[in-house]
Formats: sequence, C-alpha cells, structure tokens
Amino acid sequence: MNLINLDKYFLDQPRFRLGQAKKLIFKDFIEDWSQASVFSLELREKLNKELPLRIESQLFISKDGKSGKAILVLEDGSKIETALMIHPGNRNTACLSCQVGCPLACKFCASGKSFKRNLTIDEILLQAIFWGRYLKSKKFGNLTNIVFMGSGEPFLNYQNVFKSIDYLNNPEYFDISSRKISVSTIGIVDGIRKMSNEKNKVNLAISLHFTDDKTRANIMPGTRKYPLKRLFEAIDYYIEKTNRKVMFEYMMIKDINDSIKDAENLAILMKKPLYVVNLIKHNETGIFESSDNKNIIKFKNILKRRGVEVVERFRLNQDVLGACGQLVSK
Repeated sequence: MNLINLDKYFLDQPRFRLGQAKKLIFKDFIEDWSQASVFSLELREKLNKELPLRIESQLFISKDGKSGKAILVLEDGSKIETALMIHPGNRNTACLSCQVGCPLACKFCASGKSFKRNLTIDEILLQAIFWGRYLKSKKFGNLTNIVFMGSGEPFLNYQNVFKSIDYLNNPEYFDISSRKISVSTIGIVDGIRKMSNEKNKVNLAISLHFTDDKTRANIMPGTRKYPLKRLFEAIDYYIEKTNRKVMFEYMMIKDINDSIKDAENLAILMKKPLYVVNLIKHNETGIFESSDNKNIIKFKNILKRRGVEVVERFRLNQDVLGACGQLVSK
C-alpha cells in the first residue's frame, strides 16, 4: 500500500473522493476496492490495480480470544509481528512494531536476535489497519489504544514513528487520542527530550528492568550510552513538559532482578509522584526463567509499602508467542 501518498491516486477525481477513500480505508476498513460502492466500477478497477488493499498475513488468536498476534509480509518479503489485546469496556490495544527485528540485542528479548531495517510510515500504519479490519469483522468495536512495544526501538526510527502517530491521531484517519498512544524505549535520552516537545503529547514508557547501570548494560547492551542518571534527567524533563505519568516496565527474572534488595533499590529510584512501575512476569525466550508468583507478590508489596504506585501486567498472548519479549521468537 501507498497510504501516505493516497492523494496522488485521486488527482483526476472530484476533491470529495479523497475524503471518501480515507473513510473507506481508515474507518470502514475495507479490504478490497470492490467494496467501495460509492465509487464507479471504473475507479474501483483502477484502484485495485494501482493501489491494492490486500495485506499478506498469518493470524494467531489465543485460546481465550482476548488477544492475538499476526505476522505481516512486507513488499520486500520482510516479516514483522504485531499483537492485539482485547480488554473489558471496549478497549482494544494494538502493539505495533517499528523495525524489522531490533538492533539493541537485549538478552531477554527474542526480537533483538536479528535486525534488518526500519519500518516505513506505511508499514507501521499497516499494522493498525490490519487490527482495525479484524476488530470490525468480529464486531469487537474500534481500535482504541496504541502501544509502540513491538519489535524495535522507536527512537531509532524516530521520524517515521512520530509521523505515523500524527496519522493515528488525525480525525481523518484513525482518530486515536494522543493520551491513548504510548511509546516504549530502553531510554534513549535524546529521543525522550525530543518527544517531550512534540505537538502530540503521547505517553512514555521506559524499559527499565534493572536498577544499576552495570547489570542493565550487561543484559541490555544498548543502554551503555545512557546511564541511569542521564536517563532520569530526561524523564523528569518529559514530565515537566507534559505533566504525564511515566510507566517504568520492570520484567521479573528469577535470581537476576527479583530480590528484596532489588525491590528496595527500585523503590529508591521511583521516588517521584508521577512514576508508575509496571511489573511484568518474564515470558521465557531462552536463557532466563520467570520469577515465581510468590516472589512477585513479595516484590510488589515492598514497593507498595515504600509508597510506589505499582501495577502488574496481565499475561496475554503467551500461547501464540505474542507476549512481551516473545515477538519473532519462532
């Protein structure tokens, strides 16, 4: 698809046709121009030839039907994975990838085992369109939330990620509130500062996972350039500019970062009122084991006693290998 240059296919048409096309693609989620009954047969045939809407994909839905993942095949043959979480209250969240693989090589994450290239704006939006179509076909409502927590580091594809956010937020396209869009990063300081000044004030999530620079750099080698002191300075700059809470993702890994001392060290770091900890039970991808439930509860209670706002992420998509850290693991 060539979605961001959609207008060039309607240069010889009345101006209102472009608006109709946007509605058909981004609101009605048609999968073929033959479904565009408001267009002439000639125009539909032309568009099917020049701008086909087909998305080559494999879909995997979890047994409970509340989550799923899809493998999308891009024009150059590259494959990316994207996930969907269906929550009570008509809240549907798409987890988008921004790169083919990831160059950061975090040892607990399957995506970091290979890297090919950045995704284009179209390729990022393609994932949202795919899930919009799925939700419509199942009568599950609309896509309401976006998280850039799939494969790749968003700040290493900054321009395309934030341009895609403009489309996701735009009422003519997906019309998703910026308050319902989150970007997750390992902590690229320049990216956080730049994001703080964007017109679309989206939410910031930090893949923290460890409370000291040495362990963090050993398991997340991409963080070596960004020590925790500089990272937290950038985070506080974001809060100053946006007055938004910041989510700190902390993956619970057995005997690595789940001790009482780790909990106490994390509580010290989380001393600010707009800091929120999101505990994630490690989804096993090879070399590490998950903390057991008893230890996670103990860890969580220590944080709460220290006055830290803490939530625990539900484990969705494991049976289709679409959970946090599992994308592209097989």
